[in-house]
Amino acid sequence: MARGKILKNSDPFALPKRTWVEIDRSALRHNLRIVQKLAGGAGVMAVVKANGYGHGLNEVAATLSSGVEIFAVASLGEALLLRRTEKVKPILLLSAALPVEYPAIARHGFIPTISSLEEAKLYAKVSPARSLIHFKIDTGMGRIGSLPEDARSALAGIRRLPVVLHSISTHLPSADSNRVSTKKQLKAFSHLISSMDGLAERVPLHVLNSAATMLFPSYTHEMVRVGLALYGVSPVARFQKLFRPALSWKASVSLVRTIPKGHSISYGGTYVTPSQIRMAVIPVGYADGYPRHLSGRGAYTLIRGIRCPVLGRVTMDQIMVDVSKAGNVKAGDEAVLIGRQEKQEITAAEVAHWADTIPWHIFCGITARVAYQYKS
Repeated sequence: MARGKILKNSDPFALPKRTWVEIDRSALRHNLRIVQKLAGGAGVMAVVKANGYGHGLNEVAATLSSGVEIFAVASLGEALLLRRTEKVKPILLLSAALPVEYPAIARHGFIPTISSLEEAKLYAKVSPARSLIHFKIDTGMGRIGSLPEDARSALAGIRRLPVVLHSISTHLPSADSNRVSTKKQLKAFSHLISSMDGLAERVPLHVLNSAATMLFPSYTHEMVRVGLALYGVSPVARFQKLFRPALSWKASVSLVRTIPKGHSISYGGTYVTPSQIRMAVIPVGYADGYPRHLSGRGAYTLIRGIRCPVLGRVTMDQIMVDVSKAGNVKAGDEAVLIGRQEKQEITAAEVAHWADTIPWHIFCGITARVAYQYKS
């Protein structure tokens, strides 16, 4: 909408944009192609939990569907949402399901993650014959999964039930940070599977996450289970050049003011201007998912291609930035929180570093108050 246009109606979706996310579908497709190359001939399980890592569950799945073998979500609720648009591809639930959810999981043909023979028996009681299940082995994550010493007996019992093993997996907690322990974990899992006297024969295995797909390609097995890399963020820095970030987060400057020297800004007065500045107010805050932990941490936004520092504390609905070096900034100008503007870029990894967190957290924290736009 052109600056200054008078609105003729009260439709909130017709209002000028305050803060919005742009998702580049071509970047998602590019990233999938890179993952496929890294995985060799292995299939791709696309992890689209947490609203597609904040990129939009159904839109991401629709973009990637033709190139992946299966989708993975966290819960029954997410699976039901995904099935509204994805009618064909299998959907695997990565987290443990509640027993009360088993009938619905079975009825919709979703694939539950099972950690024990007891869980499998409960599921078999309420599911049709030969329903699919996924068996998880805990080789070091310490979350869900059968302990290695119990896995063989559990799997033997599961094989006697009227269910079908869709796949067997483990989870790598330190693939991006500890290659030594990860390599030990991979070897231990492979040895365990090979020692099961045929119980796992011809059952697909999936072990590698985004980082491990880059660093341990000899362990791809039948599938890789990839999330973050599909969205264009590499957990291994030297591989980032291969990927294209799919998400940009932007906002419109709502107000520009001249602030005198010695004036405090935002709650608590933690920032006091050392000299007169031009300050822009941007209508985005922690209620939109812009982390309060960015307060006083050297964060920037991009306005007119210039890095403009965030001043004082991030508030619920607004942040303040110093635009003294950005020229004649006006209300309505675009501010980039994550993404490119002219020759500058602020990455999700950079924002996460300022907030002392991880890119996953930044993406998943974007709230429903932020509008989404998709381009091909």
